[in-house]
Amino acid sequence: MAFGGDFEEDKGSMSEINMTPLVDVMLVLLIIFIIAMPVITHSVKIDLPQVDNTPNEIKPNTINLSVTRDGQIHWNEEVITATDLDRRLSLEAGKQPQAEVHISGDRKVDYEQVLKVMSAVQRSGISKLGFISEPGK
Repeated sequence: MAFGGDFEEDKGSMSEINMTPLVDVMLVLLIIFIIAMPVITHSVKIDLPQVDNTPNEIKPNTINLSVTRDGQIHWNEEVITATDLDRRLSLEAGKQPQAEVHISGDRKVDYEQVLKVMSAVQRSGISKLGFISEPGK
C-alpha cells in the first residue's frame, strides 16, 4: 500500500495519538483569549444620576352627586340645577385624569330623577361612574 507501509508487519506503529494539531488549536485559543481579555474588561466610568423609581400616580377627583327626595341635585354638598350639572360634567370630562362620579339617590326619590343624572354623566363622556348605597336603610 501507499499509505506509509505495510500495517500487517508493524502493529504498534498506530498506537500513538498525534498531539500536534491539538497543541496548535490550544495555542491559537490562548492567543485569542490573551488579545480579547483587555477588550472585555475595559470599562468607562460614568457618574449616572440617582433616580427614584416610585410611580407618580395622579389620583382622580371624586365627584359625589346625590339626588334628594324632592329631585334636587347636589354636587359635593352644593345644590345645582340640571344645566349647571351638564356644564360642570363637560368641564370635568375634558380633564386628565377624568374624575370619578359617584351617584347616590334618596330612597323616596323617583328613579327617573336618578336616571336623568346618569344620562347627563354618560352624555358628558365621563367613563367612571359608581353608585353609593346605604345598606339596611
